[in-house]
Amino acid sequence: MQAFVCAKMSRPFATAPLVVPVAHSLLPRHLRLSNLLLPSLTATTDTTIFRRRFFSPYNFRSVPGPVMAGLGGFDVIGDGGSMVQDAGATALVIAGAYAFVSTFDLLSERKLIEQNLSRKLVHILSGLLFMASWPIFSVSGWARYFAAVVPLTNCLRLVIHGLSLATDEGLIKSVTREGKPEELLRGPLYYVLVLILSAVLFWRESPVGVISLAMMCGGDGIADIVGRRFGSTKLPYNKQKSLVGSLSMFVVGFLVSIGMLYYFSALGYFQLDWVSTVERVALVSFVATMVESLPITGMVDDNISVPLVSMVVASLAFAY
Repeated sequence: MQAFVCAKMSRPFATAPLVVPVAHSLLPRHLRLSNLLLPSLTATTDTTIFRRRFFSPYNFRSVPGPVMAGLGGFDVIGDGGSMVQDAGATALVIAGAYAFVSTFDLLSERKLIEQNLSRKLVHILSGLLFMASWPIFSVSGWARYFAAVVPLTNCLRLVIHGLSLATDEGLIKSVTREGKPEELLRGPLYYVLVLILSAVLFWRESPVGVISLAMMCGGDGIADIVGRRFGSTKLPYNKQKSLVGSLSMFVVGFLVSIGMLYYFSALGYFQLDWVSTVERVALVSFVATMVESLPITGMVDDNISVPLVSMVVASLAFAY
């Protein structure tokens, strides 16, 4: 049975005893004594209270991987086995990505789906499926770089065809608005660069990369689809964007973010305080939606502004 000791508060106006575990240092930070004190004893201004609520550094704990969740590790043969596993996972995901895009190319060519809708569905699903594939990579330190090879391959493909060094009409039709090769070097290229950045910098160790990809893929992607079909009411400060499009981005971006966070949390990659997580994800979704609605598309592509702003805000909200 765990032993307990009674600690007296040092402040003259707070002499009531508090029961504190002996193994205080082993507790999660958000449960330690310094964070159990009443706000009136630890905060002197409304600003401090706001920062403790929305920017607390103890809102989640990163854990090594699935082993912590009792699901067993993926790295079963050691370093050599990890490399074989990661190389196999990379090849599998690349093949799946190619088949996925080719399927939408075929559907678009046969007029079974509109070209613009096909493009947006590829935008929404490819990044989310790439992120969902991360758990099949090993727990080795090099796994993130193997995973980054997948969008890197697409990056090279976009550069080659964007510079007209080779021709792939199916690729151009599936990911561009006007069917011009040079378009591949803008939005689609920025998209895969963000995938690389999220995998290398954040990987499965932080909610930041997960949320930024969810907002770019799910939120921004659905905003265009809904806005084009039902967006008769335009925003007063940007006639190119609609109210319903912005609302759908906020809602879907929020839901996709929560869903992906639950997915990685269930696999044991990090543990979350879900009450505060919902608040923080809502904050990120709101800021990202506001940025996407601004009339700056001609200067900054949404595939740059939305994920980068999401990264910054999520990094502050989930600071640790």
